[in-house]
Amino acid sequence: MATKKSNPRRDFTQVAFDVVQRATGEVAAPATSKKQESGRKGGLAGGKARAITLTPERRKQIASKAAATRWGKKSPTEA
Repeated sequence: MATKKSNPRRDFTQVAFDVVQRATGEVAAPATSKKQESGRKGGLAGGKARAITLTPERRKQIASKAAATRWGKKSPTEA
């Protein structure tokens, strides 16, 4: 599968110029939208909230399934 280039018409000097501008701070970082900010905020809080609500038994089930998937073994519930 071929990879898609971001802008195939840029030559070496244009890319070098862009790299220098970013390295020296002449070009500001792209701004994030309010949707991106709220999504990140929810994502950061979501994992902690889920960990608090999970029971030890459910955590064990999730961990067993993850280990079985990682190591290619069947979980105890499937055997």
